[in-house]
Amino acid sequence: MSCTDVPMPLEALIAIAIRDGFEDYHARFAAITARAKLRFETRQWDASPLDAVERIGLYDTCIASCMDTLRRLARESIGDRVLWLQVHAHYAGLLQGLIDAELYKTFYNTLARRLFGTRGVDAQVEFIAFDVEPSDAITHPVARHAYAMSVARPADALMRVLADYRFEVPYAHQLRCAAAIAVRLQDDLAHWGADPVRSIELLDTVFYRERRAYLVGRVFGEHRFSPCVIALVNDGQGLRADAVLTRRRDVAHLFGVSRSYFQANLATVGDAVVFLRSLLPGKPVDEIYTVLGRAKQGKTERYRTFFSHFRDQPSEQLVHAEGTPGMVMAVFTLPSYPLVFKLIRDRFAWPKAMSRQQVEEKYALVFNLDRAGRLLDAQPYRHLRFPKDRFAPALLQELLDQCAQSVRVDGQEVVIALCYVQRRFRPLNLYLREQGASAVRAAVLDYAQSITDMARNNIFPGDMLPKNFGVSRHGRAVFYDYDELCLVTDCVFRDWPTPRNDEEAMADEPWFHVGPHDVFPQRFGPFMGLPAAELAAVREHFGHLFDPQWWRGLQARFAAGDYPDTPPYTGEHRLA
Repeated sequence: MSCTDVPMPLEALIAIAIRDGFEDYHARFAAITARAKLRFETRQWDASPLDAVERIGLYDTCIASCMDTLRRLARESIGDRVLWLQVHAHYAGLLQGLIDAELYKTFYNTLARRLFGTRGVDAQVEFIAFDVEPSDAITHPVARHAYAMSVARPADALMRVLADYRFEVPYAHQLRCAAAIAVRLQDDLAHWGADPVRSIELLDTVFYRERRAYLVGRVFGEHRFSPCVIALVNDGQGLRADAVLTRRRDVAHLFGVSRSYFQANLATVGDAVVFLRSLLPGKPVDEIYTVLGRAKQGKTERYRTFFSHFRDQPSEQLVHAEGTPGMVMAVFTLPSYPLVFKLIRDRFAWPKAMSRQQVEEKYALVFNLDRAGRLLDAQPYRHLRFPKDRFAPALLQELLDQCAQSVRVDGQEVVIALCYVQRRFRPLNLYLREQGASAVRAAVLDYAQSITDMARNNIFPGDMLPKNFGVSRHGRAVFYDYDELCLVTDCVFRDWPTPRNDEEAMADEPWFHVGPHDVFPQRFGPFMGLPAAELAAVREHFGHLFDPQWWRGLQARFAAGDYPDTPPYTGEHRLA
């Protein structure tokens, strides 16, 4: 009998099936992502969001398919814990030397957790790494292009850049674009000294999102480097370089947690994450994985880094998050770590009239929407376990009293069946009390801009009170309370009727019929909850928000398939 005739052990067959299942997922993920180039070249803006939704749903589809394969392989042994300890060891051997070993492990963990109905963490069956940063082990350099910059003719290098990234659409004015990029780099980095730009290196992979393609990399001077992102647009007349970003805060915003995920067809992901961390050292690795579309890996990294920190701060308690308590969600945080945990209350105070399922649907809607830089990504976690003694007593009592459908005590642990985890931002209502006049005015105007940006992407926040918005460390306003969020196209924007007599004019309540979807923009002022001077500034600069016709005009554009463009950068970054 030859060695090839020896039957393979079941644990090996299962490990190989899981590996093959992940590789099938990765290939299908790449196939969807690869469409982004065609969408950009042919200006199929209405198809890109559909691709994004399909790709988000792909992970669960592939997990279910792989689970079916495992059940056929193992039959009645599928739930044998001893078998799975052997599978774990064999699978670990298959991953030796792989750049994306952590993604393979997360796929395995998802299967194991669903198979065994794991609550919390099973360190014997799962792959757990609290003590190490997995990406630190990646030394493989990501694929990239490098260009030396001539002091005399800097545009020549930029011409080579634009020529190396090939599209089926020509540039309208390639030399003009190259010259504009060169001038912007020289201007932005003039503080580095004379002839500041010595070279540029850019990832081979083009990043796509919404209506733009991005060349992502870094620009080097003699002694330092900075991020460099070149934004390209296809305006129907040909390609054009639209903007250049060289400040970390602007690139961090582009890769921020309030934006939808990039379509970037990376052969391997871990080495790209390492490169991007060199550009954005302050950005958590979980957020980088997530914005690359690897949401499940982002959740895994967020869990790992939070609980590693949590374990290292044994005396710190979980407490109520700062801000006005919500009528729908209870929110807590660990003060030393920038996350909040949001739980749905069992009952909602008047006038909230919705069900728990509807709240979950709102969060699912946001997960699939184009967030336009104004909706904070919220990741659902199930069956989290915390030590009971780490909760502040008042917080634990509230959770047990008001969130009993989600919270229970199991011995010395608190088990949370479902919560949503978001980056912690400073609540706008608190921010406005703490800042000076100029910062307040800037925040209020950006708050109004955020409502405008959302509206232009078919999102109506519903509840506009500042307590439902947060302010980033860069002063940007984002919306994070989704229980009344809906689509602009689902609303009926009405003019406020003119009273017919004094009695109607003085009435405390509307004297006319108001439907469940009716919205009266002329009455937004009181619902914004702003001081008089700040509300006046909003009316002056964003008067369209109070105009029913503006909202109806948006609805007409959406009905015609014409969605306004919302650039992820301000006019100062755009090239002439």
